[in-house]
Amino acid sequence: MKNIDIRPLTRAAFAPFGEVLETEGAASFPINAGKCLRYHDLARIETMGEKARPMISLLRGEPYSLPLELAMVERHPLGSQAFIPLSQHPFLVVVAEETPEGPGEPIAFRTVPGQGVNIARNVWHGILTPLEGLSDFAVIDRGGEGVNLEEHFYEEPFLIR
Repeated sequence: MKNIDIRPLTRAAFAPFGEVLETEGAASFPINAGKCLRYHDLARIETMGEKARPMISLLRGEPYSLPLELAMVERHPLGSQAFIPLSQHPFLVVVAEETPEGPGEPIAFRTVPGQGVNIARNVWHGILTPLEGLSDFAVIDRGGEGVNLEEHFYEEPFLIR
């Protein structure tokens, strides 16, 4: 089993797979009589298909322990998927580049409090993986007709540590 080391999540490192959602370093402007800062347009929400629509859901995930065995990744060919944490617990974000043979070797990122991600349409990724405690998330993704899930099982699993 091949080991995958977890990296810190940064905008530059995650750019090939989508956007990091965070206020740190993001452009902002005041609204509501100056009582609020708006961090505007942080991600590209994608919905493909004639009857597609963006939808918002809430998830509650039980924490995983590290090291973690990864055998499967998935992707959504018809829409992006944003995960916005509603707790202060970190979570693991696993992505993989597309190769002619399917998904490549996974890359693992660990979030810090205040970071979320928007995984671009058709990007291979792991499942939602909260760490250190029961965690709630707001999820923005695609609703509507069509098959929007593909799964890939690796011949040999990876160990994320």
